Amino acid sequence: MSNGDSGTIPIDLSDEESKRRLFNRLLYRSKQRGYLELDLVLGRWVEEHIHSMDENGIKALVNVLDLENPDLWKWLTGQEQPPDAVCQNPVFCELRDKIVNNLNSHATPETRALLGQPWVRGWDDIKKNPGAPIVGNQ
Repeated sequence: MSNGDSGTIPIDLSDEESKRRLFNRLLYRSKQRGYLELDLVLGRWVEEHIHSMDENGIKALVNVLDLENPDLWKWLTGQEQPPDAVCQNPVFCELRDKIVNNLNSHATPETRALLGQPWVRGWDDIKKNPGAPIVGNQ
């Protein structure tokens, strides 16, 4: 995460054309990360929120987009505790709250990871074989 600056994307909200270009660029970055789960979650969230964000919100979004995919996914899904700097990012907090609420609403406890632990099983492992490996996608 960058040190409070605008990261790798210059933020220019001076006129409508600059805003349009910036928003399109951020939408593209949020939807084309190469990590399907994040493409879906981030892309949809950014699409729904970007037009109501002020400059500080845009900076926070850029900082989230600058994070590495595997770390960001683990932090958003509660598999690992994020660093304090990431926890203080308002965009990250909103995203994490949305994801955790969805997981709480739609995922059974036995398919969820405990904090600091990898996801234990695939979607159907428990039904198939109670003695199956407890980590990975074997």
